Amino acid sequence: MYLSQEKKREFFKEFGGTETNTGSSEAQVAMFTFRIAHLTEHLKKNKKDFVTQKSLIALVGKRRNHLDYLKKKDINRYRAIVKKLELRR
Repeated sequence: MYLSQEKKREFFKEFGGTETNTGSSEAQVAMFTFRIAHLTEHLKKNKKDFVTQKSLIALVGKRRNHLDYLKKKDINRYRAIVKKLELRR
């Protein structure tokens, strides 16, 4: 699998503060970004995979919602995560 338990723990430790803080918005956005990049590469090779395309659009929407929440609650955390993940906003 492209996303192992060790990789998840690494994301949560880097963006969530601890390995067990899986619910923080920053950790969720980082996970969504990694998955979006993976699915984007898959779709470049498999242009007619419409199920994956639909999943990608759903993930982008989830990430968008988490980023909007962060922007509304704490603009500094929002700016930090956008800069750290190099997202276009």
